[in-house]
Amino acid sequence: MTAPTINGTRYPQPLEDLLPAARALDLPDGEVFPSRNRLMREFRIGAPRAGELLALLKTTPAAPPADTTEAATPDPAPAPAVPEPAPPVEPDPTPAPEITPPEPIEQVAPVSRPDTPAPPAPARSAVVWPVVLLALPAFVAIWSGWVGLGGLTGFGIVHPLPGIWDSFSINSAITLPIGVETYGAYALYVWLSGRVPERARRFAKWSALGSLAIGALGQVAYHLLEAAGVTSAPWWITTAVACLPVAVLGMGAALAHLVRTHD
Repeated sequence: MTAPTINGTRYPQPLEDLLPAARALDLPDGEVFPSRNRLMREFRIGAPRAGELLALLKTTPAAPPADTTEAATPDPAPAPAVPEPAPPVEPDPTPAPEITPPEPIEQVAPVSRPDTPAPPAPARSAVVWPVVLLALPAFVAIWSGWVGLGGLTGFGIVHPLPGIWDSFSINSAITLPIGVETYGAYALYVWLSGRVPERARRFAKWSALGSLAIGALGQVAYHLLEAAGVTSAPWWITTAVACLPVAVLGMGAALAHLVRTHD
């Protein structure tokens, strides 16, 4: 038994080559695909290959006829429609109504509840010019008192630059009011400012009070000695007055150090 001649050869053909011949078989009315037995009989193939060929017939669409000469050309794309120009719109002879802007609504201040505390008004800083007026007479009295007490305790004209500027002289008694009273005012400011560490504030407080007390005692001592007609102060007053510049220097250096300390 030999296979039928397909495509000019009698050797077993691939299923793809048998597929066109299977489609060309004449089928009885009502049948769409040939049976497996007919495929086995027509192409001299076994049952497995006939089953595969039948499956290909059912799943592979039929190719278009070979005598089609003219290829289907796609329809030309329709030309884009050109919109017709809109007719000109005639202007409306009636004028547009004039729109008046609304009047601004006056803002009403919110009314707070009776039990709501009102915010405190900003505090105005106190003027300081009366302090200058008060300090002028006090400065004259304190300056004269300290200079006078310095004269009674050995302070006087000195030449601080001997051999360099022999004609330059200064009354050393002015060091008392400048040192004692200036330190007292500065320490008082540091104490009341509240912007320094606690140690510096505490030291400034007690040293300011001590400086003001020493200044008051110096004024009392000078006026008592001047009223008694004393031309030379006792030794213990002279000793205390002579130590004042050194004490002021030490307290000033200590306060400056504490102010810069953030412990």
